[in-house]
Amino acid sequence: MKNPKHIKALAARSAEQQIPSDHAQLLATKWMSTTKLAELVQTEGLVYKKGKFSAIEEQQLRDAIDKYREEKQVTEEDFLDIIFGKKSKESTFWSDITSAIPQRPLIAVYHHVRRHFHPMAQQGKWTAEEDALLKQAVADLGQQWEKVSPRVGRMSADCRDRYRNHIVNRDIRLTGGWSRDEEERLTQIVTEMTVQQGKNIDNDIFWGKVSERMGGTRGRQQCRIKWTDTLSKTVKNDGQRPRWSPLDAFILVHKVDSMNVMDDTEIDWKTLLDPDWNLWSAHSLQRRWLTMKRSIKGYENMSHLDIMDILRTKKAQVPDPLGTGRKRKDRKVMSSEAIEEDPGVDDDHIDNS
Repeated sequence: MKNPKHIKALAARSAEQQIPSDHAQLLATKWMSTTKLAELVQTEGLVYKKGKFSAIEEQQLRDAIDKYREEKQVTEEDFLDIIFGKKSKESTFWSDITSAIPQRPLIAVYHHVRRHFHPMAQQGKWTAEEDALLKQAVADLGQQWEKVSPRVGRMSADCRDRYRNHIVNRDIRLTGGWSRDEEERLTQIVTEMTVQQGKNIDNDIFWGKVSERMGGTRGRQQCRIKWTDTLSKTVKNDGQRPRWSPLDAFILVHKVDSMNVMDDTEIDWKTLLDPDWNLWSAHSLQRRWLTMKRSIKGYENMSHLDIMDILRTKKAQVPDPLGTGRKRKDRKVMSSEAIEEDPGVDDDHIDNS
């Protein structure tokens, strides 16, 4: 973020937001699995957040960690032992910092912090030597990523994602444009795994299995991006590829406005879709939003609310649905690969990203 003072102020305001005290205490003090959390959503009406941490949450987390270390006089060595030591989960550290982030479960904060402070984090591009080490480690140990990690010198999540997305079937994997036969095959596979089983066509997809059924010639990421960027909206539009319209832009701005968030990193883009406006994937909506935001001069130093005011004014009138107004050349949209994703999340079953 280019305006840290602004984010700090938003983080302070967000920390004041209240959720039911019993829910907040439960989230901050109990080590609950995803299955248990889902059960409590159904039985107790528990509300909690999933997905990537927002810029505001990241600031709240940094402030909580700094406060804990200052109050407890924790040295760097002791701090790393709290996070990575054998008795890490016994420390009150985790409950203390989780309490500062509304609606985040303890286990989510635990994994997020461990990824962020891991000594092997952010090591840059993989080398051919590392790939060779990874292949050999998996051959020796199987996909036990915590054991593979020290052999390779990379985080376990990085080893997992590198292997699944770039190593598996590398010798037969195709690159470049997709053929019509490939597109038809991918569409058939996804619809068989979702629509024909009463599942969501965008969210309930195991991309590793999709890649396997493609014969390994296209990887998990390739299949996911091809589907979300191109094929999904065509299938939903009766086989015709839809075009982004001024009306779509109008709807997007007003849906984002209705979210009542303090920063757009808090938005779960999947929640913007509804039965009458569902052609566009979450990635597509995020890219379109970034394109509109970046069209505003000086947006880098503006708050989300300031940007929202400008876009709300620009999109105040419902566009002509027949498109009889002056045509404009389509603005270039970023590739979904340029959208930052959480490298620590296993997207084999993407259900909230």
